[in-house]
Amino acid sequence: MSDASPESGAPQPVLARNCSVDAVVAAVLFAVGAVVVVQARALGAGWTSDGPGSGYFPFYIGLILCIASAGILYQAVASKKRDTGAFVDREQFVRVLSVFVPAIFFVVAITFVGIYIASAVYIAVFMVVLGKYPAWKAALIGVLVSAAFFAMFEVWFRVPLYKGTLDPLAFLGY
Repeated sequence: MSDASPESGAPQPVLARNCSVDAVVAAVLFAVGAVVVVQARALGAGWTSDGPGSGYFPFYIGLILCIASAGILYQAVASKKRDTGAFVDREQFVRVLSVFVPAIFFVVAITFVGIYIASAVYIAVFMVVLGKYPAWKAALIGVLVSAAFFAMFEVWFRVPLYKGTLDPLAFLGY
């Protein structure tokens, strides 16, 4: 991957390199492996009279995870063959954030207005902002999709989904 944007032709500033991301992921995986090793030892990672203890296999899985992540960390930081290519530039990062940030708002909205209304708004906003659809079409599709899911889960399957603390659909009797 080059450091230049294909659309504009101008070089985009690189926000993260592959070796940096590899190092961070390796450190996180090492921490996860260390937690598994410590907890497995607390469970009993040894061999007992009737076979392996309850922490035996998790201990070795955590140990393998620690060893593998240490190797990746070495490759990312100290190896001469480390990958210094661009992991993400500013334009790519903005694209990711344009999907990730609304997803966070969607999850928070579910807490208050429930999954059906939050989904209708989420679908409509994405259609307008990213898809460039007219607002009336986006609103119609968002409501129809949420209504279809409501009918499927609440009416047909009788599986209630979360309606939120405000419960704006209480008037429907569900």
